[in-house]
Amino acid sequence: MTRSDQTNPRRHWRIWILPVLIAAGIGIAIWQPLDFETLLEQGREVGNSPLFLSAAVVVMILLFTFGLPGSLGLWLIAPFNPPLIATALLVLASVGGALGGYYFAAFLQRDWHPTGLAARIFEVLKEQGNFVTQTGLRLFPGFPHSVLNFSGGVLRLPVPTFIAAAVIGLTVKWAVYARAVYGITDAVADESPIDPAALWPLALLAALLLAGAFLKKRLLRG
Repeated sequence: MTRSDQTNPRRHWRIWILPVLIAAGIGIAIWQPLDFETLLEQGREVGNSPLFLSAAVVVMILLFTFGLPGSLGLWLIAPFNPPLIATALLVLASVGGALGGYYFAAFLQRDWHPTGLAARIFEVLKEQGNFVTQTGLRLFPGFPHSVLNFSGGVLRLPVPTFIAAAVIGLTVKWAVYARAVYGITDAVADESPIDPAALWPLALLAALLLAGAFLKKRLLRG
């Protein structure tokens, strides 16, 4: 433990967050106040509401704008809505957040100093910020969207190209995620085997994860 860790009491309580969450999850699983089917029905009642979906999209846009994990919105939308609707909403939210992050970074560019993988992505976009490169980076899971958004704003990449790459890359990725989550949710709710049609998104997602991990290693090695 470093000296800063010893002198900063805020760091001590953080190490208890994960154990507490795990214990809470185990307790809820044992207690089971509501069965999964009931939870899913209630979730769909709320998750299909236009007001709820609008709020989820707005929250995702704000999170992406300020470099926070807006992808968590997937679990608010995808389990409760057909893949086509979920994909459209997720693309709308993430592209809106991408533009927000672009202009936010363009406004505060002097205060952003990326390091590690973020710095390598920034350098790649600085040297080759074309449509193909941007689209490819959007496709792979594991690449922080905030870095792509902020890099685009700092480098002042052309906005039409930036938007087009975001729309295409995110549409493909969100479509895979939404189909996989919805298929698994349906199978668990019906207590039936997973539909073979739901397996191809999982296979494609696994391939994207492997490709993304390989590309990240290549970027980190320079």
